[in-house]
Amino acid sequence: MTTTKPIYLIAPTPTGLTLAEQLLPAIDGAALWSGATSELAVAWHAGKQLVFFLTVGATVRLIAPLLDHKASDPGVVVVDEGGTFAISLSGGHRGGADVLTEQIAALLGATAVITSASRHKRLPSVDLLGKPYGWVPGADSEWNRVAAVVVRGLPVQVVQTSGQTLWRSALPAEHPFVFGETDAEARLWISERLPSTGVPTVCWHPRVLWLGVGCERGTPAQVLEQAVRSVLTNNGLAIEAVAGIATVTLKHDEAGLLALAQKFDWPLRFFEPVTLAGQPVPHPSTTVEHCIGTPSVAEAAAMLAGDTSSLLAAKQIFRVQGAGACTVAVAVAEVEYNSNPGALVLVGTGPGALDQITPAARAAIARADVVIGYALYIDLLRPLLSGTQVVEASPITQEVARAERAIALSYRGLQVVVVSSGDSGIYGMAGLVLERLAARGWDGDCPALTVLPGITALQAAAARVGAPLMHDFCAISLSDLLTPWPLIERRLAAAAQADFVVALYNPRSLRRTAQIEQARCILLTHRDAATPVALVRSAYRPDECVTLSTLAEFASEQVDMLTTVLIGNSSTFRHGPLLITPRGYPTAIQDVEDIPDGVANQ
Repeated sequence: MTTTKPIYLIAPTPTGLTLAEQLLPAIDGAALWSGATSELAVAWHAGKQLVFFLTVGATVRLIAPLLDHKASDPGVVVVDEGGTFAISLSGGHRGGADVLTEQIAALLGATAVITSASRHKRLPSVDLLGKPYGWVPGADSEWNRVAAVVVRGLPVQVVQTSGQTLWRSALPAEHPFVFGETDAEARLWISERLPSTGVPTVCWHPRVLWLGVGCERGTPAQVLEQAVRSVLTNNGLAIEAVAGIATVTLKHDEAGLLALAQKFDWPLRFFEPVTLAGQPVPHPSTTVEHCIGTPSVAEAAAMLAGDTSSLLAAKQIFRVQGAGACTVAVAVAEVEYNSNPGALVLVGTGPGALDQITPAARAAIARADVVIGYALYIDLLRPLLSGTQVVEASPITQEVARAERAIALSYRGLQVVVVSSGDSGIYGMAGLVLERLAARGWDGDCPALTVLPGITALQAAAARVGAPLMHDFCAISLSDLLTPWPLIERRLAAAAQADFVVALYNPRSLRRTAQIEQARCILLTHRDAATPVALVRSAYRPDECVTLSTLAEFASEQVDMLTTVLIGNSSTFRHGPLLITPRGYPTAIQDVEDIPDGVANQ
């Protein structure tokens, strides 16, 4: 079965080691290389990518004797010892160095240096195009010739008969790909079928072919493979497009089938005889039915695995004298099999300024296949997106659709980032996505789930006006679209009575204009009219606006959905442009010796 190679961090100096140790827990599959540089060949062949914390010149001299071919060499990234630059040195495309470079740069706050021509033209790399979808590259693809045509902007014909078309949505307005018949300089072939000859072609084969296989007990793997190859070749199908093998549960220990599946890294699906018997097939067999309780194994299993009611290739019988016999049928699934582990990352992007996004969030965005979010938040993130990522932006009322879409794509093996402003778990998308996952019976493992924190609106607003949240506080949303207004009123009254500092989210929209005034009235029943109030609109964005006032006098017409309203407690006071809520420390200066144990560190 496929095993994941490590990403080796190679840091021969103490300074480089400090940077490497900083990255180690943040990069999946990362491992420190402890061997000597003279043993670098071991890491070269064992690693998926290598990250050198050295100068470019030193790295070039180390790897030069090891370079072989871009199809097999690991990606190489160089990080200078100051952590200022992350450089994609070699294997940017197939070696994955470009993506890893962006991830490392995001984590270190460094500048990513990527020189791939397709990246700067914001075009997909033809040799990476199908990787997120689990497609298999064709063996005879002319990668270099077609890539050169793409970079020059000459027409490239696209022939796609299967697999995701999601990649097309990431294409820029000016791109060389032509969908349909054309006189092209090159061709991109995305199909379960083998390509025709002609212009230079690169092939990606979506894994949509399910092989239904039945066999006599003891049929060797070589016979089964010969039968499979014969059926595929006779029907013009690519073996790279095989999703897996389907058969009857009685064959769970069939050595030949198990060996064949292992050789090609194909999943095996087993169906009970009663399930197979319920599937209509074109060529049932009474003999098979009498033996195992179903009139069909190969055809029924292929259709069930492919979730289809038709066959691309009806069963064919293969018999080798003295070496067993088997039947093979082929069905085409509408959705390709993707062996990549899907992942959902729920990201809080902070108040809106790019420098307020956490390094972990930046790194997650950099490695995402798909980024989903509210259109306004996506627009703020555009400078961080590669241009080859799929980006799906939608209006403010489409939260449920966004959650369902993200989950569906992650189940199909994609790395999906769902962005929220502020913190995704505070009035963001995290709760909704988790609710929908739970409703699907999510197993807690696949897709993988990560929730990354962000600077939420109340934190950003508070920082702009000093320290109003130094004592107990709460956040209350005034939107009654999802919460009944009487419940919001009770929460406001409880917060006012308990003397919490209060942060109001979603305080006023074009249609909801009365709630902010009602909130003021409720708070005034328990709070002085002179209580300091801050109206912070679009914190850390170019159009930021901060207004300080009081509970009785703040102008509600200045408040909108981009405003966070901070209302002090009975101790909050204003000092110039600052709001300060005392924590309760002693006002007199004391020697440290006079302070009880532990208090000095609080």
